[in-house]
Parts: sequence; C-alpha cells; structure tokens
Amino acid sequence: MNWGRVFYIFFTLMSLTTSAAFLYNPSEITLFVAGSINIISTILKLGVRHLLSAELLAGSLVADLHLIPAFFSMQFFDNVIMATGLVIGAVVANVYTLIVSMIENAHEKVDF
Repeated sequence: MNWGRVFYIFFTLMSLTTSAAFLYNPSEITLFVAGSINIISTILKLGVRHLLSAELLAGSLVADLHLIPAFFSMQFFDNVIMATGLVIGAVVANVYTLIVSMIENAHEKVDF
C-alpha cells in the first residue's frame, strides 16, 4: 500500500467534506478548517511524481484559490453569499481532483 497516496487522498477527501459541511452550516470556523486542510492537501501533492500529478496539483490549487478568498469574504466583509459561491467552486475542484486520482489509480499497474 502506498501510504503517501493514502494521505493525500485522505486530505483531498477531508477538504471536500469540510467544504460540504460549510455549505450545510456556514461558519467561519468551518471555512477556516476546510481551507487549512486543503492547503495541507496541496503541500502533500507537491512532491508527487505520477502520470497526472500536474492535474492533481492544479485542482488542489484551484480549491485553495477559492477557499482563501471565501474566508476573507466572510471574515472581513460578512458576505456569506459570496463565500458560499466560492466554496461551491472549491467543491467542484476537489471533486475533479478525486476523479483524476481515481483515473490515475486505474492506470497504475498493481503488483501483488
């Protein structure tokens, strides 16, 4: 089992679920947690050298660039509608990243 892959899939999925939690109950704390976990996920993807690693990193960066402005929008401007729209974009980016990860896993040769 590739533990590095387990960790970055875990953090990508965790970012997706915490972003979804924000959509269910908008709060600054949930948004901060989602952004923090997504940044950790992005950092973990920096050293990956696989077939679709550039696409994985790009999807994670897109999610970062949605969650960070969403947090500032909610924290400083109290604009929940804009923050929610940006978080929806981050959710889409994280879903894309998970789909690309599944495609990459399907292409990888498994040795038993």
